[in-house]
Amino acid sequence: MYGALWLTAAMLALSPSLQAQDLMDWLHDTTLPSRISQHSDDGETDMAELLTLEHGESEMYPHVSPDGKYLLVISGKSRKPVITRRLIENGDPVNIVSEHDPLVLGSIGWHGNDAVTFLSYRADSLGVWEKPVAGGITRRYQRLDGELSSPVVLDNGGVIAVRLRTDSKRMRPSSHKTSSPGFDNWETRGKQPYMVYINEDGAEFELTAGINPSLSPNGMRLVFSMQAGRNWHLFMMNVDGSGLVQLTEGRNIDVQPTWSPDSKWIAFTSNRGNGFMGDQTRADTPKSGKINWDIWLIGHDGRGLTRLTQNPAKDGAPSVSNNGRIYFHSDRKVSKEESKKHQVKSRTGGFHIWSVALPARVS
Repeated sequence: MYGALWLTAAMLALSPSLQAQDLMDWLHDTTLPSRISQHSDDGETDMAELLTLEHGESEMYPHVSPDGKYLLVISGKSRKPVITRRLIENGDPVNIVSEHDPLVLGSIGWHGNDAVTFLSYRADSLGVWEKPVAGGITRRYQRLDGELSSPVVLDNGGVIAVRLRTDSKRMRPSSHKTSSPGFDNWETRGKQPYMVYINEDGAEFELTAGINPSLSPNGMRLVFSMQAGRNWHLFMMNVDGSGLVQLTEGRNIDVQPTWSPDSKWIAFTSNRGNGFMGDQTRADTPKSGKINWDIWLIGHDGRGLTRLTQNPAKDGAPSVSNNGRIYFHSDRKVSKEESKKHQVKSRTGGFHIWSVALPARVS
């Protein structure tokens, strides 16, 4: 009954959120020196370009604005999370949007071109809050109860989110650890994640198991990740929960999906494949050898699987722009030349925002 209301609503997706302690760990750990080379073990390079670099800081979870002019980024320094707005053309900061709110990591998102939404415990309760991106009054968009993450804000006043329930029969965590707090926001140890719809009156309806939901720009479908044993696969469904289909499969982890502006392609984070760039015959994670976390692309019809990055570093949380590039965070090693270009005198470890060109058929 409420499905028809969703299908007529204009919606905007947010990326996943983490717990406060995970954020504090990330802010501490990601400012440590990185030991990862920019080139892969076989000598190949993916031609990724560094966009953001600040002394002693890390930047994660980029979000391209609907008009393609700006990025929302979570910046971390001295255990203090900050939402910043940056120019997409060069990564320069424009302004600080919000400061010192532990739940913003992974929960930020655009609400149109002029506002940002994020999770917060302001006013002594969990809620999704909205603030003009250029500054102004912060208002509560929706009050929430219980343990929730990964909110998708709807223009009809409702929210799609991931509810985390304690489950004694919870499936075991993935065997592919990242060892980087803040990176693996799909892991919910001891919890069973379910996607739910919460209307503006607070009534809640369960949709399906899953995490990392992302709403298509045309407002018609959700893409998300669902666990099967130790693996994670991408699924897609209509916003009312109907039409569930599976997009990816294999012995691997496919998570953090996001849509292209035309709703035809989905970029995601995966540890699948250790072959050369363009080799799609080794899609399953190998039983031995070094496993990378890279950015991949697949069509909304399940075709055209393509690897976009290849590097021993951890690449994740992609966001697709209408300028023909994908933006993502990575803990790749920053070269002396890149530090000089960004006017940073010393090398800076941790996560920063990088970009890579889309294939010609996509851009």
